[in-house]
Parts: sequence; structure tokens; C-alpha cells
Amino acid sequence: MALTAGIVGLPNVGKSTLFNAITQAGAESANYPFCTIDPNVGIVEVPDHRLQKLTELVQPKKTVPTAFEFTDIAGIVKGASKGEGLGNKFLSHIRQVDAICQVVRCFADDNITHVSGKVNPIDDIEVINLELILADLESVDKRIERVGKMAKQKDKDAMFEHEILVALKEALEAEKPARTVEFSDEQLKVVKGMHLLTAKPTLYVANVSEDEVANADDNEYVKQVREYAEKENAEVIVICAKIEEEISELDGEEKEMFLSELGIEESGLDQLIRASYHLLGLATYFTAGVQEVRAWTFRKGMKAPQCAGVIHTDFERGFIRAETVSYEDLLAAGSHSAAKEAGRVRLEGKEYIVNDGDVIHFRFNV
Repeated sequence: MALTAGIVGLPNVGKSTLFNAITQAGAESANYPFCTIDPNVGIVEVPDHRLQKLTELVQPKKTVPTAFEFTDIAGIVKGASKGEGLGNKFLSHIRQVDAICQVVRCFADDNITHVSGKVNPIDDIEVINLELILADLESVDKRIERVGKMAKQKDKDAMFEHEILVALKEALEAEKPARTVEFSDEQLKVVKGMHLLTAKPTLYVANVSEDEVANADDNEYVKQVREYAEKENAEVIVICAKIEEEISELDGEEKEMFLSELGIEESGLDQLIRASYHLLGLATYFTAGVQEVRAWTFRKGMKAPQCAGVIHTDFERGFIRAETVSYEDLLAAGSHSAAKEAGRVRLEGKEYIVNDGDVIHFRFNV
């Protein structure tokens, strides 16, 4: 599943520091030969405690986590939608990602100059969002002009699309992103085909100082970002990019000790990876045998043959059935054979919708 989240932000908000942490904590490229790693792409393992538990249960020769991709997007300034700064590059890169992680500065530091001269996270968010809105508005206006002519001739498809475009235009002119407009499932299919920048799922990354990371809820800037995000039903992840860069250089045991000293249960980067993964509607199923225990990424709602195709196209082409047990049932039983005896292992066919946490053995014939 080659889906990627783009990391955006104004200058000096901690975007590059966070991306450095992502690339240093990167997954072993040997496990992902299908990935071409560009300089601005970081591939990380998706943290999942279930994989460790399955490894302890099965004791395979190797364990392979699933991975997720982040893209470092060119910096942005006011006027990007009109080509200011690296505006055109920024917009073209954003069009290529599936979700947006917007890094927002929530710390004061006299040694790090803010691009607008003062720390104001809401202003920062609105600078970026407005540039995306203006770029989308231009696209929608052009499309309305084209579709409007056909709608006047009573073309049903054009009339249907025109109604959607008018609703989008109204929202964008009110400086609201396209993702905040409520549409039916049928209308959403049309919206998706427009590839609008503000329709992409978004989460906000509040970057705090080292002193505040353990008590981030007391940070006034973080509170402002949470209030803003709530209006969009968006998630907020709190990190300290500087600390994440340090953590990314430590091994497992050192990392746990370091987090414990800071009073943090989990690194911000792990939270960000998992949140970005779920933001895109992704889930994980497992294959578990003595040779290998492995996590696989699939889109929620995918059926068994499609999930089999994630491993290899032959698995999908020659799909017969999926021998399936939930992670919870397998763990409770203590082994695959015990789960089978308890009647917890099911044989599922082509219409089975795979669940997050399913442990599957695909049967196929080509």
C-alpha cells in the first residue's frame, strides 16, 4: 500500500527536525525492496504491540513489521498559491500525498526566529490553509465555468456535479477547507475525483519545547491548536521534534529509559505514525508461521482476495479461501492448533471483509 503523508509547515516550526527523526528511525530498506526511497521520503515501521506478542507465541525465524511513508514537503510562505517562494513546488508535492501532517510551532525560543516575528500557532495554520484554499478555489472556479455550460443544457451528470461545485465554492470562499463540507457517498466520489488539496485528511502536529513535552496539556499554544482542530474534527499529536531526533538515535532499551526519565509513555513519533496510518483508513492483518511473522497493510473495507493480493498478485488471482483467526482469539488460545480445536479458526470466502488484527493463512491455486 504505497500511501504517504506529507509533512508541511512554515519555516522554523520544527518540520525539518521532525523529518530528520523520521529518516533516522527509518525501516530497514532490505525488508522493503519495493520502495524507492527518494531524498524527501522517509519510510518508518508502524508500531504495533500485537506483532511482538505474535512473535513470542509463534517464535518464527524472522519478524517483519509493516511500513508507512512520510514525504517532506517544500516550505511555504504567504502567496504560495500565486507562486511566491517555492509555492508551485509546494502545491505540486501536496497534490501527490494522500494525507497532510501540519507541523505547528507551540514553543517560544528567542534563538529561533519566527517567520512572522511572533509565535502564533493559529496564524501559522491559517497561512498554510488559506494558500491551499486559494489554490482549490481557482480549480473549482475553472471547473464551474466548464461544467456550468453543460448543466444549462440539462445534462444530468453536469447538473449533479455543478451542485457539488457550488457548495465547495461557498465553503472555500468562507475560508473553510473542502473536507469540512458534508456530502453524500455519491457526491464524495465526485469530490474525490477533483483531487482538491483541502479535501485531503489532515492532522496537526503541535511541536513543543523539551521542558513542556511531559505536561503539554498546560501549554496555551497547544490548547489553541486543539480548539482549532476540533472545528474540523481533526486530530492533534503533541511532540517535541528536538527530543524525537535524539530518541531516533537510541536502541529499544535506551529509548525506553529515556522516555521514562522524561515522564512519557510513548514517543511522539510513534503516535504520529499510528495516527497518520489510521487517518488514511489503513489497518493491519498478520501472517504467522515458523518462517516469518509479518504485518501487512490494507485499506479498511477490503475483501479477502484483495488483501491476499497485497502479498502477491497470484494470491488474489488464484484465491480459494482465507483461514482466519482474530489476534485476540489466537492469543487467548495459546496456539493456532488450540484455536482451531476451540472453533475459533474460520474459513472465509471471497466476500469476507478483513478486520484489523486478523491472522490469516491464504489458500490459493494458480
